[in-house]
Amino acid sequence: MIEKRIGELLIARGLVTARDIDQAITAQSEIGGYIGETLIKIGAVSEDDLVGVLADQMGVDLLKPEELPEATEQITETARTLGLTSRWLNAQSAVLWTANHEPRSLIVASLHPLQPELRETVDAAVLQAADPDIKPEAIAYRLATRVQLEQLQSAMGIDEPADFAGDDVSMQRLKEMAQEAPVIDFVNRLFEASLKRNASDIHIEPYEHAFEVRLRVDGILTTLATHPRGKFNAIASRIKLLSGMDIAEQRLPQDGRQSVRLGGENLDLRVSSLPGTWGESLVLRLLRKEKSLPDLVGLGLSGQPARALNAARQFQNGVILVTGPTGSGKSTTLYRMLEDLNDGLRKIITVEDPVEYNMANITQVQIRADIGYTFARGLRAILRHDPDIVMVGEIRDGETAEIAARAALTGHLVLSTLHTNSALGAIERLMDLGLEPFLIASSVRAFAAQRLVRRLCTHCSKPSENSSLGQQLLAEAVQNGADIASAMSDAPNWRSPHGCPMCNQTGYLDRLGLYEAALVDAELQQAITRRATMSEIVDTARRKGFQTLMEDGLLKARRGLTSVEEVMRVVGARTEEAVA
Repeated sequence: MIEKRIGELLIARGLVTARDIDQAITAQSEIGGYIGETLIKIGAVSEDDLVGVLADQMGVDLLKPEELPEATEQITETARTLGLTSRWLNAQSAVLWTANHEPRSLIVASLHPLQPELRETVDAAVLQAADPDIKPEAIAYRLATRVQLEQLQSAMGIDEPADFAGDDVSMQRLKEMAQEAPVIDFVNRLFEASLKRNASDIHIEPYEHAFEVRLRVDGILTTLATHPRGKFNAIASRIKLLSGMDIAEQRLPQDGRQSVRLGGENLDLRVSSLPGTWGESLVLRLLRKEKSLPDLVGLGLSGQPARALNAARQFQNGVILVTGPTGSGKSTTLYRMLEDLNDGLRKIITVEDPVEYNMANITQVQIRADIGYTFARGLRAILRHDPDIVMVGEIRDGETAEIAARAALTGHLVLSTLHTNSALGAIERLMDLGLEPFLIASSVRAFAAQRLVRRLCTHCSKPSENSSLGQQLLAEAVQNGADIASAMSDAPNWRSPHGCPMCNQTGYLDRLGLYEAALVDAELQQAITRRATMSEIVDTARRKGFQTLMEDGLLKARRGLTSVEEVMRVVGARTEEAVA
């Protein structure tokens, strides 16, 4: 007998609030269904948290990963043997199969494992089948999540309802389907799975007969699931509606943004659509609003790059440029620097596209290129507000670059980003944008570059059997003038990935920053002003201790924080140009 209601149990465990329950009850009166499912729909609790409480309430075990069938044939063959159709099982939100392990048992996974009709029908089917491999006393009912159930149902080839599939659907019908429970549940579960895996992006890619969902986790794309093509239009419409996009426009690229609540957490959702041969490819970025900014030391900023950037931050004016490709963590570095500089004694204004983190006591401005409010125009406007420190999200053109440089010369500290492959490569990039060498030399205080590599899982990494490559590359770096002897004074700890449940068998968990930074001193200013070659500029920086991204990565691999293979994957191809 169930003594407590699910809402009371969730409140007792601190998973929801009484207000969440009241909101769910109001929504349930309008849309029906179970209170737990309603709590998921309004974003008050995640499905993983809910099923754990439900399992305790029901007295039923959760479906464990090791109990999943090894082959899809086990699912279809078991259903055929028992005379149970996929349609009936789908209506019961259930899937069943014969377990792999001994003693042999029949596992029945369902969203509602206590349902009388499900249990009575399965029990009767087992008795009638008289299969020696399936015994009545060995039926194991398990509580499954919707994600598990959908994956298992896909293996059974369950078709979608007719009005949920097809390309020839009116815009009005698409809008209706986007508001229906199956579509809302699918999208919410997709977000939950992404958050659980700590994914930064979701890629939804349609093809002729299916569409694939992939997640970018620690910078690497992994396939989450493949679904029938018939679901795609309704799913895409739901996502576009959530992000304020036009669902009727399917021929042109679009961008959208919205705030959503999932699993009790507020998220910023940024969506981009790109029309393809088989439909619109969607890329979604999920930004946690409550996520605190990581400490730069914890991210991996140390040694010579840390000393250079810390020295640059002490200046009252000048430009600090952080370079690197999209997704390399440049914005996070700038935000962290702003938090450190935000002492309440100086006025700080940012101009961004988009505003990714909301920061206290800082005026943040969102540019709107569609109405002509560009970085250059925004920068001009904020300079009239008497700021001490300015952050420009990105220098994209010569006009913005020149305004930023001249703002630095008139007493402002300007932080910004630039797309180049190396820190010192920003000099040539600024010249390409039209800045004169003397303006670059007199305004820029420091050039920095960064990349993100995967951090070795501390639970399963093992000593590397082949550390010769890393040792050889470090020796070559010393020959090229790298001042890294002091960083190599301790005993090496080369390690390699292994794989465990904590890291989803990848051998890596979370990410680590690689950095290079050059402080612009008098000698480097002279080299920039006289248009020295890149090799001369690098040699000048080397004399002040400059280290490349590769060298920083190898030193971190030597300490056992990442692997040599991971460093080579991210920055290996750029080694020559970094020191050329």
